[in-house]
Amino acid sequence: MSWDTLFLLVNYWAIGGWALLAFAPRGPKILALVLYAGVFLLALAYAIMLGGFLTGTIDPGGPGGGSFTTLAGVMKLFDSPGGATLGWTHYLAFDLFTGLWIARDADNKGFSRVVQIPFLFLTLMVGPVGLLAWLIVRERRARAHAKARAGK
Repeated sequence: MSWDTLFLLVNYWAIGGWALLAFAPRGPKILALVLYAGVFLLALAYAIMLGGFLTGTIDPGGPGGGSFTTLAGVMKLFDSPGGATLGWTHYLAFDLFTGLWIARDADNKGFSRVVQIPFLFLTLMVGPVGLLAWLIVRERRARAHAKARAGK
């Protein structure tokens, strides 16, 4: 399988998870599907690619090498089709997991799906910005829920 094909496959796989998260009924089965068929499989693909790169059994399709200790080293890691696909799969898995947490947290705090969609979209497109926005918005309701539980 080419790196271009694998890149498209992980993208479409992640989009499927995001579509379920945003638009499907949020029962336990759907949430488990997003977690295990979405996040788990993306994380598994990442682990297989990483293991293959580290052992030399998978060719990154470029210069390879690099490290996580310097900017130049990280740039070298991403300077191949395999390295870029590896990094992108990492982002997709963590962003989908974060989106799943946001959706569950928002449901627990009584936020409607209409209110949740912009935060999920931001998390899909610019992960940490979506998470930051959600953390800011949820704070007031989280405090109100904590007060209500303490008063019971």
